Amino acid sequence: MRNFKKIFVYILPYWTRVAMNIVFNLLSAIFSLFSLTMVIPFLTILFQTHQESYDLLPLSLNYETIINNFYYYLTLLISSYGEAAALLLLSILVILASLLKNGSRYIALYHLAPVRNGVVRDMRNDIYEKSLELPLAYYSKGRKGDVISRMTNDVYQIEIGVIQSLAMAFRDPITIIIYMAWLMLMSAKLTIFVMILLPVAALLIGWVARTLKPTALRSQSKLGMILSVMEETLTGLRVIKAFNAEKKMRSRFLSLNNLYTRIMNKLYRRQDLASPLSEFLGTTVFIIIMIFGGSMVLAGESTLKPEAFIGYLAIFSQIIQPAKNFSKAWYNVQKGLASAERIDNILSAEVSIRDSSGAVEKKEFSSEIEFKNVSFRYEDTYVLKNIGLSIRKGMKVALVGQSGAGKSTLVDLIPRFYDVDEGEIRIDGTPLKKIRIKDLRALMGNVNQEPILFNDTFFNNIAFGADSATPEEVEKAARIANAHDFIMETTLGYYTNIGDRGDKLSGGQRQRISIARAVLRNPPILILDEATSSLDTESEKLVQEALLNVMQNRTSVVIAHRLSTIINADLICVMHEGRIIETGTHIELLEKDGIYKKLHSLQMFS
Repeated sequence: MRNFKKIFVYILPYWTRVAMNIVFNLLSAIFSLFSLTMVIPFLTILFQTHQESYDLLPLSLNYETIINNFYYYLTLLISSYGEAAALLLLSILVILASLLKNGSRYIALYHLAPVRNGVVRDMRNDIYEKSLELPLAYYSKGRKGDVISRMTNDVYQIEIGVIQSLAMAFRDPITIIIYMAWLMLMSAKLTIFVMILLPVAALLIGWVARTLKPTALRSQSKLGMILSVMEETLTGLRVIKAFNAEKKMRSRFLSLNNLYTRIMNKLYRRQDLASPLSEFLGTTVFIIIMIFGGSMVLAGESTLKPEAFIGYLAIFSQIIQPAKNFSKAWYNVQKGLASAERIDNILSAEVSIRDSSGAVEKKEFSSEIEFKNVSFRYEDTYVLKNIGLSIRKGMKVALVGQSGAGKSTLVDLIPRFYDVDEGEIRIDGTPLKKIRIKDLRALMGNVNQEPILFNDTFFNNIAFGADSATPEEVEKAARIANAHDFIMETTLGYYTNIGDRGDKLSGGQRQRISIARAVLRNPPILILDEATSSLDTESEKLVQEALLNVMQNRTSVVIAHRLSTIINADLICVMHEGRIIETGTHIELLEKDGIYKKLHSLQMFS
């Protein structure tokens, strides 16, 4: 119920459309009822069982009064023009009522279309916006494939399971209520008997439908795992082929896919039970009413005459399909609510990194970045312990150490990709948590070990995040990053598409585009996370020249794999198991004869 309320929140902004849909569904049901009711006088004329009535009674909401007055005018018509003319008129009235019924139904659906599509659009927008707000820690805990599954497949399941069911949810209950109200006017005793039977059938259908939700929840979870394996396979295809691991990955995928298939078989078997079960129960109820009502008519215990009883059955038979549709919609809703629960897990996820109340603007960097006894942990494991470090404006600070020492985590704390667990980081004396996140990150440019590029042109990748950048500014940034020449060698120059994740480029070219992007931003603080570690010698030389150009007159924090690239750093910090254990310049650290000298000797030897 809680998940349905969350979906209802998305429907609420479209209440005028919903109201129009309900109004025209109401008109459609009334016109449908009118055309069905015309069966009764048609039969009375056809079988010549009508009684002449010349007494026009005052109009009231009473079945006998309505029928009496209708037959009054019908008798006048027959006496003036004959029975054939009366049948013709009744036929015209039925055709007109059918036209109005279907016209109203179309208008109702016309108003519902923006609701169905608008709700799905708004839901997708909210999920995407939330995915941008969530901290990196959220994605490190879960599978990206599962998150993608929630954004795509689960939203689709809500669309077909809940939103499409709105058409039936707004139409069929109205039809049932109007028909039942008219049947109550025709015969209260028989209709009360019907109202006792229908809930019994509804409870049975509802019990079966409730078993769908847990199964649907499992199926969506497994589909997320399948998408995750597919994403890993496509991303790591080169490694899979290089290590002859096709068999292992195939086995892993087939196992998950077979399990998903078994779950879906179970789900569809229960879902497909909706139609035959509701049809069987509807037929059973219909026959019981025929027996019960027929015996009342034959015994003279009912106010209904035979032709009226046939009309009663005709009207009741039209309730069976809406009831069947409603039960089918209930099955789909249960399946959709399972997806809504998974989506709600994303939408309700805590955004731990956000602007604090009273966060201040920060447009420039003027003095220093200071780490004061900073500790950070992933879940229960400390990655950084009691880090104390001061980075003054204009300094080039290098972080070195073994893999897993905490270097990347330390630089990720500066733009607040993560928040510290203990201690504090300050910029120009202001704690990071008191600075607006947008302003904080605008002060920084990032160049990562694995350049992240988008399936777009050179121009748009370099100008990413700088919408007002001119072609001249983009070209200047590319020249500084040693990227202009190879860009101009392509077919369309700066407007050439670089492919998915820049796959059309070499590793060094991708890195230089990444550097150009950072240059265009012109940040006062530059963070370089092992930007040359995965490159060949020639590419490294070009990228290193680009980095030296970029670091001029900027405060730089460099994570270095090759110590030769940070010899001229103003300060080198040697990290080990989450701590800074040595600091100094290249010469000072060699004189200390500590871990840095051992690392330097190993690299010189190799």
